[in-house]
Amino acid sequence: MLAMHSTRPAVRRWAGTSALVLALLGAGLPAVAAGRPQPDLSRFYRQQPAWAACQGPDMPKDLQCAKVTVPLDYAKPGAGTIDVALARYRATGKSRGSVLLNFGGPGGAGIPALATQGRQFMDLTNGYDVVTFDPRGVGRSSPVSCGEGGDEALALADDDAVGRPQALFRQLRQAAGECARNSGPVLPHIGTVNASRDLDVIRQALGDDKLDYLGFSYGTRLGAVYAAQFPGKVGRLVLDGVDTLTESLAEQGVAGAEGQQTALDDLLDWCTTDSGCPFGQDRRTAGDEVVRLVRSLDENPVPTDFGGSFSGQDLVGAISQALYDKELWPSLERALISLVEDGDTRRALAFATGGIGLPRDPRPANGGLVDTEDIPLDNLSAALVAVNCADDPDRPVAARLTKDLKNLRAAYDEASPVFGRYRLTQLLMCYGRPPGTDFIRDRVKNVHSAKMLLVGTRGDPATPYRWAVETAQRLGPSAVLLDNKGDGHTGYSSSRCVHRKIDDFLLYGTLPPDGSSCPADAPPESAASDGSG
Repeated sequence: MLAMHSTRPAVRRWAGTSALVLALLGAGLPAVAAGRPQPDLSRFYRQQPAWAACQGPDMPKDLQCAKVTVPLDYAKPGAGTIDVALARYRATGKSRGSVLLNFGGPGGAGIPALATQGRQFMDLTNGYDVVTFDPRGVGRSSPVSCGEGGDEALALADDDAVGRPQALFRQLRQAAGECARNSGPVLPHIGTVNASRDLDVIRQALGDDKLDYLGFSYGTRLGAVYAAQFPGKVGRLVLDGVDTLTESLAEQGVAGAEGQQTALDDLLDWCTTDSGCPFGQDRRTAGDEVVRLVRSLDENPVPTDFGGSFSGQDLVGAISQALYDKELWPSLERALISLVEDGDTRRALAFATGGIGLPRDPRPANGGLVDTEDIPLDNLSAALVAVNCADDPDRPVAARLTKDLKNLRAAYDEASPVFGRYRLTQLLMCYGRPPGTDFIRDRVKNVHSAKMLLVGTRGDPATPYRWAVETAQRLGPSAVLLDNKGDGHTGYSSSRCVHRKIDDFLLYGTLPPDGSSCPADAPPESAASDGSG
């Protein structure tokens, strides 16, 4: 979830759309011109996954893996296919079917996330097979990549680059070309609209008449798009950490930087009460110390034990991840102490993902579906940018972007002196790529489906609470909003109340009243006081 601010050009609107095309979109099928035959997708909907034990040293023994085949291009299903990787925990008793999980991102691989975080979903196995997947372009599902220079391309928004816009645009076009060359044929067909179609193929392959679904962060965008495309197939659908459906990437980026800065301020309030805080005990200067450390590492990156180096922007990515969950704050504090005092990057690298609360390296758990060496190290960051660009129709021309670039940099820096550059860089990476779809902004609204539960968290650093309110209003009477008064990114793993209410809905169909709330849980202890040293 990224964004730019009010300088974006007017959004393209679909005009003169026929009733036939509207009907096809509402049914979740690719739009076709009047009189043309509808593509035959029946063979994809007749699949039955072949489940087997997931292979690999880090895979739980009771986790099973499989795959389903989907069209590369839904408008031309005969032009090629890709495999989407699945994993599941079987229901412990009588099953009502499957509940599908998406852990966010975009670019987050579901299989390693379920392998490492599965215990928090074990209550759901009382009624469901708990299933996840790697979306197209991610992990074991035809992963995209920007090549060996991909990570370097994500450092384009520095002061020198902003002062030389034409050179910056050349770099961005070259980076877009490298991403296209390294990603192969899947890149033009990546994005949430096609991932939603894949989701419906998965639903049918699992033998479910309706989709029961729990999506976090970006996964809420995917769930909302599914509800708009397949309203009659919505079962019990939960969206936790609700994404925006209307704001541009630029607007999202500013909102994200502001939210993360607020969360960082909360972290520093907590950290400076601890004698071991690496930024000292003076709260008035702690924020300046963070900025100073980031700039120092950008100027002089620290070598890592795994080759390469650890820069200030890597540190920003690491802090970003820890801010999503207060339970991670003590671990982040220890990682920063190791970095500042000993130059040890190992603990900080464990946080530096570039995605939404997911492991950086997708290699530990391959499920036996592909060789782990086939998953590029930059897949998460490459897929994040690719999906966000595919979902956004705005592409300012070079002249407009040249005029706005300094203002954009100033707006992002004002939103956060720590996270602004990191967010702006992700936005700029869309330059040189084709405009994305306008389906999400124009068509994902007034959904006539079964009731959906939306959870917004007041202190969420990535998806502000107002997005949950706006999305609930946009989706219409089908949306039921739960107000989580706590902090952290999403509520299921950080709030006992939210966890219980989501489980009650998924397992028993019990919805909380629209507009009801959950109280905040107690804050974590410091690294010094929790006994872990």
